[in-house]
Amino acid sequence: MFRILLYILGIILTSIGLFFIIIYLNLLIVGYSFFDFVKFISRRLEVWLFLIGIICIVLSLERWIKYELLLRHNSKLE
Repeated sequence: MFRILLYILGIILTSIGLFFIIIYLNLLIVGYSFFDFVKFISRRLEVWLFLIGIICIVLSLERWIKYELLLRHNSKLE
């Protein structure tokens, strides 16, 4: 149950962060250089939510990924 909640939380945080990254892309049209854009976006909390969401998703799927790789490894041995 904890992994399901962690997965859902990760999806929510990732979608919020990605939404704001797309919104902030308009700064490039206004006249910001790419370096200024990266500098600005790295200081925003909403964008860090994207990274935290990705980490939550990976942590919630960690056991599934391990078992999937184990199943693939066992099928190669046969």
